[in-house]
Amino acid sequence: MVITLVCKTKDVSSILAYAFFMNSILFAQLLGGGLATISIAGSGVGIGIVFGALILGVSRNPSIKQQLFIYAILGFALSEAVALFGLMMSFLILFAF
Repeated sequence: MVITLVCKTKDVSSILAYAFFMNSILFAQLLGGGLATISIAGSGVGIGIVFGALILGVSRNPSIKQQLFIYAILGFALSEAVALFGLMMSFLILFAF
């Protein structure tokens, strides 16, 4: 990131302080955006656990297959919602602030 400043005075220390401040904000944005995407990995693990439990439940009791499938889809939707909220927060951190 190149910072171009037009300054009426020759105060180099204030220009350097401003450049350091802007780079610190950019670093914080990138770090926050990266940390907010961790929820996507957690969502993938959650979806795997939900459908693994569905397979185990159907193999133990095939007569309640339809009821277990409804619960699995509900668990999938809730787990995916967490990932979408994390992705939304990441985009807000990176592009809105």
